[in-house]
Amino acid sequence: MEESTLNRNEAKQELSNLTLRDMFYKYIRFLPLFVISVALALFGAYAYLRYTTPTYSTNATMLLKLDPETGGGPSDKFDDIFGQNQRLNIQSEMEVLKSKALMERVVRKLNLQYNYYVKGKIRTINIYKTGPFLIQTIQLSDSLRPFTLKLNFDNHNRFTINGSDQKFRFNTPFTIPEGTFQLNRNAQSGISNDYDIEYTPTSSAAKSFASAIIVTPKTVGTGILNIGMQGTNPLQCADIVNQLMVDYGAYSKELKNKASNQTIEFINTRMETLGKDLDSAKNNLLNYIEQNNLIDIDAQKGTFFSNISESDKAINEQVMQINIADFIETYLQDKKNTFGTVVVPSSLGLSDETLNSLVGMYNQLQIKRQELIEADVPEMNPAILELNGQIEKLRESLLENITNIKNSYNKRINTLQQNTKKSETQLQALPYKSKVYMDLKRQVDSKQALFDVLQEKKEETGISRASNIENSQIVEQAYVSSTPIKPNRRYVQIMAILLGLVVPAGFIFAREMLNDKVTTRADVEKITAAPILGEIGHSYSSKVMVVNHSTRSMVAEQFRIIRTNLQYVIGKTERFTLLVTSSYSGEGKSFLSTNIGAVMGLAGKKTIVLEFDIRKPKVMEGLKLEKGPGITNFLIGKANLPEIIKKVPDAENLYVLGCGPTPPNPAELLLSDKVAELFEKLKQEFDVIIVDTAPVGMVSDAQTLAKFVDSTIYLVRQGHTFKKQITLIDEFYTEKKLPKVSVVINDVKLKTGYGYYGYGRYGYGHGYGYGSYYEEETPPQSFMERVLNKLNPTRWFGKK
Repeated sequence: MEESTLNRNEAKQELSNLTLRDMFYKYIRFLPLFVISVALALFGAYAYLRYTTPTYSTNATMLLKLDPETGGGPSDKFDDIFGQNQRLNIQSEMEVLKSKALMERVVRKLNLQYNYYVKGKIRTINIYKTGPFLIQTIQLSDSLRPFTLKLNFDNHNRFTINGSDQKFRFNTPFTIPEGTFQLNRNAQSGISNDYDIEYTPTSSAAKSFASAIIVTPKTVGTGILNIGMQGTNPLQCADIVNQLMVDYGAYSKELKNKASNQTIEFINTRMETLGKDLDSAKNNLLNYIEQNNLIDIDAQKGTFFSNISESDKAINEQVMQINIADFIETYLQDKKNTFGTVVVPSSLGLSDETLNSLVGMYNQLQIKRQELIEADVPEMNPAILELNGQIEKLRESLLENITNIKNSYNKRINTLQQNTKKSETQLQALPYKSKVYMDLKRQVDSKQALFDVLQEKKEETGISRASNIENSQIVEQAYVSSTPIKPNRRYVQIMAILLGLVVPAGFIFAREMLNDKVTTRADVEKITAAPILGEIGHSYSSKVMVVNHSTRSMVAEQFRIIRTNLQYVIGKTERFTLLVTSSYSGEGKSFLSTNIGAVMGLAGKKTIVLEFDIRKPKVMEGLKLEKGPGITNFLIGKANLPEIIKKVPDAENLYVLGCGPTPPNPAELLLSDKVAELFEKLKQEFDVIIVDTAPVGMVSDAQTLAKFVDSTIYLVRQGHTFKKQITLIDEFYTEKKLPKVSVVINDVKLKTGYGYYGYGRYGYGHGYGYGSYYEEETPPQSFMERVLNKLNPTRWFGKK
């Protein structure tokens, strides 16, 4: 048992060593199929590359100029107060660059509402700026409705539109349902037959182009951005990207100018009101001086007036601070200004650092919110809602801070007023006119000081507006690429070749995987350890018995090889009995039995073939012998043995015993004692007895006769026997249900390229050829077989 297992492992090891060779020959025989498949795949790749509209890519680089605070420099207080120092957020600016609002400016400047196409036999090509004409819009019927104009030229000057019969000419206005237009000739380009002009509303065109814009940071943590775009026309992509960068710079400058203009407008409004109040105060003071002839005050009372003047001056400063705080408080309390486009004017000189910081943050949030609104971000967007909440919190903080500042100033004023009252008590003796004069003079000074502050801020804002620059700088403009990114020619060709190889390989592999019948010797050896006596090739002879003393065909030689291999199974026994069986009918038992008997006879062995396949006998029919009494007659006692044995004509030492009439109970008949008597008599007279019995996989006849035989030949037919039936052989072999089981593979056909499928373990005839050893059999070939035989690569390899 251990020796059998060892031999089986050695056989499997030998099979595994041949795997690469097997795979090579399995697939190389289909080389024509692979060649055709690859050729078709390459043709498909050529057609795809030839007629697919290519896609081009263009890229540009732009630098966003970070504000001083972001860049680490000092922050200017005046810019903080008036909202000029906007902190750039890279992600926000990337969204602005991809926004539809900014793209609409590009569409209008480049007139991208119109797209021009020339129609070929298979594909349509975008001819942006390279076409023979440009359309001029005189009047549109509906600017929000897209349409297509199909132009057909019958010569270089006349054309029709949308299949109408009316002819139009270049540089001449024409009216159609879509509006009034004029086609202007571009003499630098030739004219084809068919063109399409597609009109798309500005908003739709902007949305389409904006979705194709790709903005990514070139280096994380810097303000350098890569701006790219993909499209079917490289010139159009480059123009769009370049114009987008220009318009973005102009847009950022406009935002800065807008903030400055709003600040100047606010200051002008306040100065106009304050100027009227100042003129009125000055007129009152001048009138009072003229009416009361007040030129000089008694120098003796200068000290008292000096004290009062210093107190009044301090009070005026505090009052001015309170007025400024009142202005800001009134502006913030007005609900109309909560999300207005006008920024908070500033602290206008208030020295409180907390207030200045809160005002700067409030203005920055207002400007950031306005930028998102202008970029068509909905007001219910989470980003805007978050900004709204932050703005409201800052507004409340500002109001609270202003209240605290006013309380502080009021306390200071109260203190100063108490000091003034002390001085005034000492001046009770002064004339009343002098006191009125000082009151009027104090009002003029207070209003003049506030007016001067506003005038100074207006000039500074004007200077700032004049010095505004763009937030961006173009580092590298987009270029016009002549190499498409899609389709990738090399990639498509490689994929076509792979597809051309994989598809037939997959088909062949699937066919092999789905094939559940025995195809090779290896299929048998993988399942059972039963020895294989040999392989019988397909015989193209019209006779059943292909073996005689003069035949040298390949099939005849294979039977001689089986005769030799039987010695290793039977041993040195001179007389023996063989049982020939199979899994089911049609696997060639009678063919094998007849020719095994013939080669035994040629070896000088007196041989008889017993036709024990009582249900479907074929031995007599194959030998073209007349049927008559046979085994069944002997078993029922109605015939003598010498009378029913027949000599096979033209065969040395070969006899046959037919089955006779088919009985109704063949299985029971084989259990008769006459069977043992039959074998006893035949063994006395013949050297070799070959029992052609019924298939063991269908009936029990073979197992019934097994006790009378010395060895069993189990027949497997290539392409006929199912692989699962090989397990039955292994069962008979391992459990010894049949004596000395060995296997013969029948009807082996040499397939192109399959040396391993050939006759014998490694393919008889594959290396030696017919001429030296065998008589050649010429099988009939179909047209396809003749073609494949010509293309057979193994024939090329075999030539010397």
